[in-house]
Amino acid sequence: MAPARRKSQSDPQPPKDFRISRDLPVGRHPLLAAFPGADQLPVAVRLQPDQVERAKLFDETCVQVVDQDLWMYVAPWDMPPGARREWKPVLSPGSDCIVIGKSHLAESPSLVLYLDIFHELCHVIQRQGGANLFAPGVSYVKRWTEVEAYRFVVAEARTLGVSDEFLRDYLRVEWISKDEHRELLESLEVRPA
Repeated sequence: MAPARRKSQSDPQPPKDFRISRDLPVGRHPLLAAFPGADQLPVAVRLQPDQVERAKLFDETCVQVVDQDLWMYVAPWDMPPGARREWKPVLSPGSDCIVIGKSHLAESPSLVLYLDIFHELCHVIQRQGGANLFAPGVSYVKRWTEVEAYRFVVAEARTLGVSDEFLRDYLRVEWISKDEHRELLESLEVRPA
């Protein structure tokens, strides 16, 4: 994970009602303990319009804060193929859990955390619908689950007036190449630099 940028007055901001419990200790917590009131935000309604299903999503999804240098991911139920060599994920058999690096939660810009948590909640909904989030042999930027989740948060960012420059930086992750980054930008209609 890259070090968090210092917040400046010109940095884009999430909606004013988005709250973060930045000092949440390492361990497993209800999602709304980390992001109080997130279920009441307009983006939550866009993500899951059905009120009963939305309440279930936010009540039954937890977060696990870990003392590791990482961003966020949905904990797999079982060890994904090939993960043992490259990545040792937290497993959460039979329950939906979003893993968050403690430094990411404590230090990253609010807008990044806002986009990240709703990106991961898209993945929770996808998996509940039967999607394999960790399908082997498919490039990260070609996985429909990633493109769909990024498309949702890019659309949300645009409603907040976020620039293409910010989005280019947001979509640059260390596990993809420059060519894959360009491909992801094109898929999401974000202008390249």
